[in-house]
Amino acid sequence: MLLAKGAEAHLYKEAWYSKEIIRKHRVKKDYRVIELDKTLRVTRTVREANLLRNAKRAGVPTPIVYEIDKHETSLIMEFIEGRRLKEVLDTIDPERRKVLSRQIGILIGRLHKHNLIHGDLTTSNMILTETGKIYLIDFGLGYNSTSVEDKAVDLHLLKRALESTHYKFVEEIFREIIKGYREEASSVLTKEVHDRMKSIRKRGRYLRMSGGG
Repeated sequence: MLLAKGAEAHLYKEAWYSKEIIRKHRVKKDYRVIELDKTLRVTRTVREANLLRNAKRAGVPTPIVYEIDKHETSLIMEFIEGRRLKEVLDTIDPERRKVLSRQIGILIGRLHKHNLIHGDLTTSNMILTETGKIYLIDFGLGYNSTSVEDKAVDLHLLKRALESTHYKFVEEIFREIIKGYREEASSVLTKEVHDRMKSIRKRGRYLRMSGGG
């Protein structure tokens, strides 16, 4: 069953050896040279699988990768039963929202402490299970980096997504995210990343005011 169509990949929910799984298939791009297109799709598929596995080793809940199909440029992954945080974060009681927001920060802190960049941190890419566990999904834009700038961009993009999706509670949510981040990452890293993030936001405002790209 087709669940979603993205620019780079389609998601299917299927049965696989008696398990419910998600198959993420990176689709062919006709505008690219055939050999280059296949190489890019295989490389990105393998990279995402490695990021998911490394994130799990770092203590971040992610779907189990069962199989990498290089020929079909597909990932066979565990299906996580739950709801996207995007759908619940605005409607729960304030104390519960604080707890979940801090949990988000802890998970991002673990990623960054292990030099893993998610690349698309939004509440659409976070699944909340019935037990209250948050899973991070969709590492398709992720990569490895020791750069403070890259970690700051990860958080900057998350805050922009929160401002769009959870605008009523964005400051409260992000404040708790930073608290959770600090719990997991060092105070030094948290300050460096948070300060750089503020700089990135200032640069963005300057570009908008000056009419730059």
